[in-house]
Amino acid sequence: MRAVSERIEVKTPEQIRLMRRAGLVVADALDAVRAALRPGVTTLELDGIAEHVIRSADATPSFLGYGHPPFPASTCISVNDEVVHGIPGPRLIRAGDVVSVDCGAILSGWHGDAAFTTIVAPDEAADADPADDTLVDITEQSMWHGIAAIADGHRLVDIGAAIEDFVAGRFGIVEDYGGHGIGTAMHEAPHVVNYRTRARGPKLKPGICLAIEPMLTIGEPETRVQPDQWTVVTVDGSRAAHWEHTVALTDRGPWVLTARDGGEHELKMLGVKVVPLSD
Repeated sequence: MRAVSERIEVKTPEQIRLMRRAGLVVADALDAVRAALRPGVTTLELDGIAEHVIRSADATPSFLGYGHPPFPASTCISVNDEVVHGIPGPRLIRAGDVVSVDCGAILSGWHGDAAFTTIVAPDEAADADPADDTLVDITEQSMWHGIAAIADGHRLVDIGAAIEDFVAGRFGIVEDYGGHGIGTAMHEAPHVVNYRTRARGPKLKPGICLAIEPMLTIGEPETRVQPDQWTVVTVDGSRAAHWEHTVALTDRGPWVLTARDGGEHELKMLGVKVVPLSD
């Protein structure tokens, strides 16, 4: 799922407020899925929970029917060696699984997009792998470092540089997929890489809205697409994690539209102040 437009869409403060509404719908849907994640539930059941939350808010799932072939679900649920774009189905979630859930919603014509990865809580310590815990944590924190770079950086490439610097070689950084602009379409320009590059790239300025989403692997970062033409897996079978938030750069700094607190808690620890737009 990549950006198809080359023009960067700059949003007004009012448009960013509308995106915030869509972002909170996504937050609600992901919270509902997180609460239902347990051994024995199917990924299709989790998808139904997210879709119910989205439609109950008079919003529309962004993913359903997207692309070619049309994506057949409202969420992407990727398990263990699946990096992104996993198709929900009859697969049973098991204790100790690493599960990534990606969700998007459209409200009043504006998109929100976010993802989280978690380890399905095992009752027995034997089911837990410390490497999985570290993978999930480093992926999440690398995302926040990328978001923080919006406040301190001058160009788009500062985001990928901040992510790579934080990962510091501890895990593989998937390069085939990355973040994207977002607004009236789910995928807009620019493409946001999760690694350092020599390209100057566009300048960051108020009104730009981005989905920042690092994907890390325990093993090598190479990926391949399954025959379903959507599910992306690691070539070496190693486990992967994926975190994502939609963030707007305002004249007051970054505002994380899919985080309930606007990203205040996490960004404060990185020295970034969040001042949401007034209602």
